[in-house]
Amino acid sequence: MEPNAAPDAEPDAAGAAEALLNARFVAGDERALAEVYRRWSPVVFTLALRSLGDRGDAEDVTQRTFVSAWTSRASYDSRKARLSTWLVAIARRRIADMHESRAKVRALQAEMERFTSPDDLVREPPDLSETLLVASELQQLEPDAQTVMRLAFFDDLTHEEISRRLGMPLGTVKSHIRRSLTRMRNRLEVTRVTP
Repeated sequence: MEPNAAPDAEPDAAGAAEALLNARFVAGDERALAEVYRRWSPVVFTLALRSLGDRGDAEDVTQRTFVSAWTSRASYDSRKARLSTWLVAIARRRIADMHESRAKVRALQAEMERFTSPDDLVREPPDLSETLLVASELQQLEPDAQTVMRLAFFDDLTHEEISRRLGMPLGTVKSHIRRSLTRMRNRLEVTRVTP
């Protein structure tokens, strides 16, 4: 009977350690967050990288997942799911958000190209109000975002080239572009709907 007692005791000890970690995490213990991040960030990153195919975006999703988990930790219920399962569910939502954001960025990039394409200038003059709106919207961005957007759309630099030129992390460049394009797209849509 003694040999069987040890294996049963180990899972109980592991379960107790996990329950303690969960409680510390929910209570706001930053050391628990660091431990949870160390333990589960490789899983979240791999999941994001497989879906998105881009290291920078996967890193962004990983960061957003743990920020979301930390800010909503009070809603975690260990009776409903393991912490790892809860984190993966958050990661899947952040991955879906990233795919949606990419689609919006592509749509707005196409819209922006329409304003700046030489072919369009020959075929049909641009709508001056829309061109002014884009210029106005660029002026309303914060200075870093404004610089990034000008380099991306007027100098036609890639994200990596902008990152090197400005000495700015690639994820930051992508975030500036994504947020700025979303804001500009929303403004353009509102303008088109408003009579």
